[in-house]
Amino acid sequence: MAKQIQEILIDDLDGGEANETVSFAIDGSSYEIDLSDLNAKKLRDALTPFVQHARRAGAVSTRRRGRGGTRAMSREKSSEIRQWAKAHGLPVSERGRIASTVVEQYERAH
Repeated sequence: MAKQIQEILIDDLDGGEANETVSFAIDGSSYEIDLSDLNAKKLRDALTPFVQHARRAGAVSTRRRGRGGTRAMSREKSSEIRQWAKAHGLPVSERGRIASTVVEQYERAH
C-alpha cells in the first residue's frame, strides 16, 4: 500500500497558503507563525526599525522553515521526528504541523 503525506502550511493571519514558519521572541516568550511571503515581509518590515536598534541576546535559532531550499523541513525529517516522538511517548499527530516543543526536544536529543 502506498502512502503519501503532504504538509500544507496555512497562513495564520489570513487563512491563505503559507510559505514559511517565522519564529520570533518577545518578552521572554518564543513564538512561531505560518505566513505567506507577503505577510512574512510585512512582519519583518514592521520589526526592522526595532531590530536595527536592538542588541543580540543569547543564541537564538534564526532558521526559518517553509517551502524550498534549506528553509523547508523535509518530509523525511518530519517523519523522523514523529517516529522519535512516538518512541519517547510524546504526543504527535500523524499529519499536520509538529508542535514546536516536540521539535525542540528532538533537536536537543540530536
